[in-house]
Amino acid sequence: MSDFNNRPQIEVLAAADGSRRRHWSDEDKVRIVEESFIGHRQCAATARRHGVCRSLLTIWRREYRNGELGASRSAAFSPVSVTQDSPGSRPGQVDPFEPARDTQVEIALPNGRRLIVPTELEPEKLVRLIHLVERV
Repeated sequence: MSDFNNRPQIEVLAAADGSRRRHWSDEDKVRIVEESFIGHRQCAATARRHGVCRSLLTIWRREYRNGELGASRSAAFSPVSVTQDSPGSRPGQVDPFEPARDTQVEIALPNGRRLIVPTELEPEKLVRLIHLVERV
């Protein structure tokens, strides 16, 4: 009987008792990342406050900057540069904001390709063309 009293009691936990990993929605990730950008050196403090590993928050921040995280995927901004020919190259131009008929726009796509299109191209055709070039 003394042997029974001296043995430690053991509790067995099964893996099915609870999920080990948490799953964050894209909205939560974006909210946490944007909070981490406020102020100076807020990454570690924000990670502690939300119970997230600092390295995971760093990955989320990189994805956010690259436009790969959550809502950033649906709306992305591309850099645009506007160049203007010298005024003598277009004689008789009345409105400086009106593009010439032979004006073209160069679009740099995220996949590294460049697309040069005339300014008269209809937006619907441009969208279809960009989707086609991005898939290739």
